[in-house]
Parts: sequence; structure tokens; C-alpha cells
Amino acid sequence: MTHHRGQRRALLACLLGLPALSSCTTPAQLLLAVIPDGTLATLLGHFEKEPSANRQRVAELEHKGEWVELAKFAEANLEKDRSSAAWWMVAGYAYTQQKQHARAIQCFREMVRLEPDMADGWNLLAQAYRTVGDPQRAIATVNNALLVLRDSPATLLILGDANSDLQRYEPAVRAYRQALDMDAGLTPAWAGLARSYIKLGRAPEAESIARAVEKSNPPLAAAIRQEIANAVKP
Repeated sequence: MTHHRGQRRALLACLLGLPALSSCTTPAQLLLAVIPDGTLATLLGHFEKEPSANRQRVAELEHKGEWVELAKFAEANLEKDRSSAAWWMVAGYAYTQQKQHARAIQCFREMVRLEPDMADGWNLLAQAYRTVGDPQRAIATVNNALLVLRDSPATLLILGDANSDLQRYEPAVRAYRQALDMDAGLTPAWAGLARSYIKLGRAPEAESIARAVEKSNPPLAAAIRQEIANAVKP
């Protein structure tokens, strides 16, 4: 889908501009970072028991970017079944796209309450807190998630990013490294780890990341080296 490709390009551009990540990443891009398989695929992945007409309608509205209508559609279905975590997720996503972050948070909190073992709910809730400038609550959310989740590199990525928001770079390094131990291909974690090393004045370790990703991701390697150079300028 064209708008997804555009969002992904924007997200990559932000990731490569390491220090500017938090300032240029939009709420929609934060969600894409958490659900890298694609927003629509993730939304529909929770609708196995829903009629095909509902799945089709969600897909149509999401494809067109009709967020108000998507929120209304989700709310109408929630009136029929308040226990559907999937519809709370759709509603939260639609409100996020409308920048109604308080309502999105309420939706994601309900999603987590209903299905506490679902990583998507915890991750979306934590990112929603980061979106409204509350990294402390994002960290608390992720820590709660890690009590019930296993093998969730995206959750650890958020933990690293939220600590980075607070300039807590040592905890951020630990979280990013844990995420990469689970998924070595998680590019945002490599970017966050390099950024944290640079902030800590550990340029050689950031340079080692640049060397490690040089063949697989030349733009990221170049961006890391540029940030190292910027950091050591008098």
C-alpha cells in the first residue's frame, strides 16, 4: 500500500538521523516500529473469528486513511461486544491516527486488560505513552509486559527507547542489547544502541556497530559514523 510505504520511508529517514529520532517520529510511525509486519496485517491478524465483511471493511477504511470512519466502525462493534480486544485495538489505532491520544490510551489499556498475554497490546500502549511525552509510564508498562511476555524484542526495543527519552543511556544499552540478542535484524535497536553509545561517549563501540551493519545497511553505518564525527567536534 502506497501510504504504508511512505510511512516506512519516513520512519527509516528518522531512524538514520539518530539524534532526531524522537523529534521526527510521528505517532503512526511509532506504531509501525512496534508492528513491523504492517499495521493492517497486524490488525486483521486479531480478527480470525470476525465475519469476512468486517475484515474487509477494516481493510478498506485503513487503506483509504478514513480514521474517523474506522473509529466509528470499531466503536459500533464494541457496542455489541465490549470484550473484543481486537476492536479495542482498531479503535486505538484509529484514534492515534487522529491524534486523540488520550482515547487511544484508554483503548489500548482495555486491550491489555482483556488479553494480558498479547504483546501487541502492551507495545501499543507503551508507545502511546511515549507519544504523549510520558516515558516513565511507558517504562512501567513495558516492565509489566515483561512479567508475562517472553521473546518479545519489540517490547525491549520500546524499553530502550523510553529510557533514551529520559537520557538514561546505560539502561537503554541493556534493553537494546537484549532485543538484539533475540532479533539481530532489528534495525531500530541497532540505531538506538549506537545512539546510546555516542551519548555515553563510547565512540569505539558505536563504530563497532557501524562496521557490523556496513554490508547489510550502508546508510545506517554512514549515519552512525556521521553522528560519531558530530559528537567529537570541538
